[in-house]
Amino acid sequence: MIWLIPSFAIALLASGLALAYVIGGSAVLTFVLTDNTRYLAVLPQKVFSQISIFSLLAMPLFILAGELMNRGGVTKSLIDLSMALIGRLRGGLGHVNIMTSVFFGGISGSAVADAAALSNTLVPAMRERGYTSEYAGAITAASSIIGPIVPPSIILIFYGALMQTSVAALFVAGILPGLLLAGALFVVNGWYAWREDHPRVEKGEAPPLLPAILAALPALCLPLIIVGGIVLGWMTPTEAAAVAVIAAAVAAFFYSPLTREDIWESFSRTAVLTGSIFMILCAVAAFGHLAALERIPQAIAALVDSLGLGPVGFLITMNLIFILAGMIMDVPVALALLVPLLAPVALAHGADPVHLGIVICFNLCIGLVSPPLGGCLLIVSTVTGVNYWKLARAVIPFIIAEIIVLGILVFTPEISLWLPRTLGLWK
Repeated sequence: MIWLIPSFAIALLASGLALAYVIGGSAVLTFVLTDNTRYLAVLPQKVFSQISIFSLLAMPLFILAGELMNRGGVTKSLIDLSMALIGRLRGGLGHVNIMTSVFFGGISGSAVADAAALSNTLVPAMRERGYTSEYAGAITAASSIIGPIVPPSIILIFYGALMQTSVAALFVAGILPGLLLAGALFVVNGWYAWREDHPRVEKGEAPPLLPAILAALPALCLPLIIVGGIVLGWMTPTEAAAVAVIAAAVAAFFYSPLTREDIWESFSRTAVLTGSIFMILCAVAAFGHLAALERIPQAIAALVDSLGLGPVGFLITMNLIFILAGMIMDVPVALALLVPLLAPVALAHGADPVHLGIVICFNLCIGLVSPPLGGCLLIVSTVTGVNYWKLARAVIPFIIAEIIVLGILVFTPEISLWLPRTLGLWK
């Protein structure tokens, strides 16, 4: 009878309901039709236990820190620093785009925020330099997914809460994969720069290095505070998030004093995003309760054993499922729906929860730049005015590079695990 869940979900989705109501409503209806209504009495307790997790407090705080920095004029200082460091290489503005995403990701933790900010600034500058609109938009979208991989990452907090895994270990584990992704994108951009003869930034156009570093220091201090405080044991991720809000406010006032409207919009946006995420968590708690009663994870494990997939085979299959899910679903929704079902099976086959979290989150982020519903592609297309399907075609070489990096991460767990183990954050 569990097939009733997708049937109800499709019917409710067609009615125009929000996704949280679709998931929760279809789960409750399935409780009734499978004669499990007696278990609904404990559903409020299940929902509360799903959201009453201390590490989840870090999520709205990191969102608020990112919102304050985004409205404080931080983007220009990061672009200037990237220009001073690597702008004079062939295809310099493409490299600057990628490096700015690395810096920006350490502040906002959001791919969508990165894509929106750089679409407004770097894409017009790249057009003026002779880059095609499609290429400028494609590299902006492709590099934006670095944000959710490097700390502070909203989706890694989400995964940590779902799987009861150390958020500190996940944060540190995301550093090397994020840099590896940036390196792969540098290679693709360098190849295009050689083939298309992309321009370099001339000597007089790049800002002096030392002033650029000094101007960017307040922004760069934010990820240092977050990661340094966690690694040294001074703060938990939640406490680091609270400190990050204060540091973000101070840095934002340094660059461009925040108006009352800016502060209000930052709090409003934080409330909306946090509320939507917690609504999804509540709905998924109902689905997870039903899945446990119907023993769905055990059924999946039995299916894996009967097919003889083995640990590697199942991990590859799971990655294919997550890539397809990422193409059509929001990352938090895909995480909340699929992780409780598939991750326990992977862990039972010997996967490490921290490595698994990095792989899953990296995988879903690729969906943000993949058609038909890539969220970052939609943002870049809307902001820049580039045709969505032309942009989707232009981003394909970058997606291929990202999938190669994903494969490397899947088969080389030490890339993710070496740093947290070295720092004593994971065994």
